Amino acid sequence: MHSEASIHVLHVDDEPEFAELTSEFLKRENDDFTVTTATSASEGVEYLSRGDFDCIVSDYDMPTQNGIDFLKSVREMFPDLPFVLFTGKGSEEIAGEAISAGVTDYLQKKRVADQYTVLANRLRNAVERHRAEKERKRQRKAIETAQEGISILNEDGEYIYVNQAYADIYGYDPDEMEGEHWELIY
Repeated sequence: MHSEASIHVLHVDDEPEFAELTSEFLKRENDDFTVTTATSASEGVEYLSRGDFDCIVSDYDMPTQNGIDFLKSVREMFPDLPFVLFTGKGSEEIAGEAISAGVTDYLQKKRVADQYTVLANRLRNAVERHRAEKERKRQRKAIETAQEGISILNEDGEYIYVNQAYADIYGYDPDEMEGEHWELIY
């Protein structure tokens, strides 16, 4: 298992030289990055089925399957995995298509050095958001399935959250209790 700080990137680009360059720059930008490179969408899917990745960076313009098609197949397997389209082709149409296919971020390749800094920052932000969301879901699930009664009150003493076990103790439904004052149960 890699550390909390480390970020395992799957980079898909059909130009090996560019892929190599991107990988180098990302690692130079931040040594938390580990980059695995695939040179086609199908190879990318194969890596995904075997590996544990934190995010994907993909080119748009690739033979056989473009970046949007790749994104769609990724979304079927991993609905929430951060996916950044990093493309030389910058058109409104592609951006629109990417957004409706569920892209996390969209970045145009430019021949400037700081584009990798931007890419690295966006990847880190996307991965941190994704991890925080996963943790929130895990905590929510733990509370909802807890056998103990759990309730959360606001500063006015009103229930803002009641799990099923808590409601059962007092013979209410959770949504009957939420918004009510705690004195309801006495």
